[in-house]
Amino acid sequence: MSSLVSNGSSPEFSQNSTDVAEEYCGTTYAAKLLGLSVATVQSLVERGDIEAWKTRGGHRRISLSSINKYLLRQGPLGDGMTRDLRQRLQVLVVEDDELTRELYTCYFDAWNLPVDCQLMSSALDALIDIASIRPDLLITDLRMAGVDGIEMLKVLKRNRQLSAMQVLVVSGMEREFVDDSGGLPEGALFLKKPLNFEWLHGYVTAMLARKVRA
Repeated sequence: MSSLVSNGSSPEFSQNSTDVAEEYCGTTYAAKLLGLSVATVQSLVERGDIEAWKTRGGHRRISLSSINKYLLRQGPLGDGMTRDLRQRLQVLVVEDDELTRELYTCYFDAWNLPVDCQLMSSALDALIDIASIRPDLLITDLRMAGVDGIEMLKVLKRNRQLSAMQVLVVSGMEREFVDDSGGLPEGALFLKKPLNFEWLHGYVTAMLARKVRA
């Protein structure tokens, strides 16, 4: 694994680091898997007990194989813990409204599903890190400061590495305006705000079921 961080330093981002990003999770999800606090997980990374690296956007990614090795050293997994860590769902939420991001966090935490949800406040941050994250599901707003969601999706259309990614657009904009502005990627779903989180729960559960069967 290239560009590993074992001492808490921030190594230069490698061109090859996206090649190893398929079996990782974020610090928060790692803490849930291990039953530890985020601060404790960060300490484990700094001591070299768990391998991790950082993306160009400064987001820490933790090796799932390293987590598995740590769990084996510590004993059996606790009740309710996901044994096949690769069956978790990677979700990236791009939303510039802080309260809406908090809603996503509250609902995903309450559902207690094997989902690693990353939240970003700008489309530019998402464009920097999305090749490393390789989410199964991208949930994005459209009207955002700077690079907006429409421009971000235009760029993502050209990225073949993300061709299997599901795209869920949640916006207060009218669909006709979106279509006139270049439209959405093929297969993307468009939902008007406010989002029905009960519907999202069913959608994410269905995606998890497909991932387990794959």
